[in-house]
Amino acid sequence: MCPDRAVLQQALERGEREGGSVEFKERLTRTVHLAEGRMESLAAQLRHRVLSGDGEATYVVGVTDDGGIAGISHEAFSESMDVLSLLAEEAGAHIEDVQTWGIDADGSASNRGGKSGVKGLVGVATICEGAVLDTDSEHIVVGTAGHVDHGKSTLVGSLVTGQPDDGEGGTRGYLDVQPHEVERGLSADLSYAVYGFGEDGPVRMDNPHRKSDRARVVEESDRLVSFVDTVGHEPWLRTTIRGLVGQKLDYGLLTVAADDGPTKTTREHLGVLLATELPTIVAITKADIVEEDRVLEVEREVERLLRDAGKTPLLVERHGVDAAIEEIDENVVPILTTSAVTMDGLDELDELFERLPKTTADSGPFRMYIDRTYSVTGVGAVASGTIMSGHVEAGDELLIGPMADGDFREVEVRSIEMHYHRVDEAKAGRIVGIALKGVREADIERGMVLLPADAEPEPVREFEAEVVVLNHPTRIGDGYEPVIHLETVSEAVKFFPEGGQLLPGDSGKTRVRFKFRPYLVEEGQKFVFREGQSKGVGTVTNITPE
Repeated sequence: MCPDRAVLQQALERGEREGGSVEFKERLTRTVHLAEGRMESLAAQLRHRVLSGDGEATYVVGVTDDGGIAGISHEAFSESMDVLSLLAEEAGAHIEDVQTWGIDADGSASNRGGKSGVKGLVGVATICEGAVLDTDSEHIVVGTAGHVDHGKSTLVGSLVTGQPDDGEGGTRGYLDVQPHEVERGLSADLSYAVYGFGEDGPVRMDNPHRKSDRARVVEESDRLVSFVDTVGHEPWLRTTIRGLVGQKLDYGLLTVAADDGPTKTTREHLGVLLATELPTIVAITKADIVEEDRVLEVEREVERLLRDAGKTPLLVERHGVDAAIEEIDENVVPILTTSAVTMDGLDELDELFERLPKTTADSGPFRMYIDRTYSVTGVGAVASGTIMSGHVEAGDELLIGPMADGDFREVEVRSIEMHYHRVDEAKAGRIVGIALKGVREADIERGMVLLPADAEPEPVREFEAEVVVLNHPTRIGDGYEPVIHLETVSEAVKFFPEGGQLLPGDSGKTRVRFKFRPYLVEEGQKFVFREGQSKGVGTVTNITPE
């Protein structure tokens, strides 16, 4: 018997009894169970179950009063979860977790979800005391970059757990994201790591793989720090660019290993960070495995690299954390030396992340470019990404698109999750998963955008831009076809430069046209383009609506 199936079996064996914490429901409907008088009674019943379970109750949905497995349709289960969420809120509680099983034709429960042969669903919802998370706390998002094996993920793993590395990259494993966690948990955890700060200092994770542990950090922290981890291998630079350009980041964290020094990939990652005008910190890692002279040599290499890019390096060891916090911007780059093994430099990073001001604004109407999509049994289509501006609440009417034909479609926000924790609303800078009603997961693509229902978006197939060619073997002429990364859009385009060509190191104007479909593009947005070894950056200056 798999562990998931055991959860259902244990709930059924405990049974529904007076004074117990388990409740059986075949289904819940808005018309019947939210009617005046009935809602108050059911909320009181839920409150009683939660108190009986010392702050936690178990609701089994899709079963009869005597615990017989009945199974209900996906639509009925989804409505039941909506109603249960409202009842929990009325009772001062919230849904912490939901697990579902498909019911086969013979009445047995399996883990096959919505696959063929399954006639319905049964689910176990865990209800916990306390309202859903208040998301008003300050929250900064840090994009990490660096060459493979330069200790980026290991450094972040030690930061979020407070545990030293074993010298073999052990803490790196804390940042792994398992596909089943995304599929089963309605995960919005695109950042892969989170920790926070409360009145008594850092709030770290004991076990980052445990959803409840991440939710605990979010709940206990006055300030949150999320890390958007990226890929260090050169073949996956596209993924790194998407991570850095497609999120609403407050800061960048670039790692350079003391035993290796800056590499070609280091220069490319730094170029992307600085081209997007993201305030960036450089952490020299692995200081424990080299002599001090080597650390100083790498420091000088990093300083030269920054000055060549027109930036001012600031050594934290020499000038202090206060100076780094006061001076950091798109032109001043703090540098500090760290070791995840000895934990040297991590206190300074903690202080920086605790005190650095949030750089992204919450103002403006709601907007979220979609980075990932998936479907969760009993919930439906989920769109994940970073909220770029404004805020969103459960129940909001939104637009999603543009679709391939340029149209936008009306949808409703069914629920919102942040770091495995269900929330009523979320603001700019939050990395969230939004369950949507009115659209199939198969119809949602990365690069689409969610907007308020009263917005009047115009799909764009072509725009003008100012670009800088960072690297190219020859010249860029009419019809040049790179891939551009703009917000979460990764799409093939054609360039038509003013004057007919652009040379390496040149800056100039070009017309840019999407090859296959339109997207939502706005003036002032920055992008990165690449094709083979060719790379450059640009800014949208004028748009041509479709």
